[in-house]
Amino acid sequence: MNRLPLHQDLYLIAHDQAGKPLIHQSSLALGLAGAVLLDLALGGYVAVAGGQGAVTRLPPTGDAIGDDLLSDVARGNPHKSVTSLIKKAADGIHERTRAALLASGVLVRVSKRRLGMLPYTRYQLADIASVVRASSGVRSAVEGWKPPDARCAALCGLVAVLRLEEELYLDLPAARLLARLREIASAGSPVIDGLVADVDTLVAEAAVAVYR
Repeated sequence: MNRLPLHQDLYLIAHDQAGKPLIHQSSLALGLAGAVLLDLALGGYVAVAGGQGAVTRLPPTGDAIGDDLLSDVARGNPHKSVTSLIKKAADGIHERTRAALLASGVLVRVSKRRLGMLPYTRYQLADIASVVRASSGVRSAVEGWKPPDARCAALCGLVAVLRLEEELYLDLPAARLLARLREIASAGSPVIDGLVADVDTLVAEAAVAVYR
């Protein structure tokens, strides 16, 4: 089975089996957007340096959200601020990622009634194996079973930034696990390290805004 785009793997890790987000959606949206930009950078579509992104390869990328972000990078000024691109991509990304996972059958729409009267809809996993696959590389990297590739290093960093370490179900103290995840991301490449740091900054800013 082909690997899902990085932001779809992150989406699966960040929701429980019933489809409920495990973190605040504003933070998750920034993480998903950062994952899209990381995929573009690792795929050779975008060059990132000095906090700026520039197109090096034209779409299609195989992912509609990635194609749209690539178009934004290419439009107008050839060099765009990484943080502005992440913020722009974050708008509506949760719903778009969910829709893509529904279309591919990874998620299923389930309609129920609360207390027998109030209707509500959940977007649940069709198969628990999907989220197991999404996190397997990260788990293997942390436990030392398999050297992480660049994509895995990026996912490790995003899991740490969004504080999703508990969803890995690893028998390690939280502080030690977070440190290991960040260490793997930092060792991935300067681009991964820098983009993960940018997402971290934006998530922290969003958290401050929520609690003001």
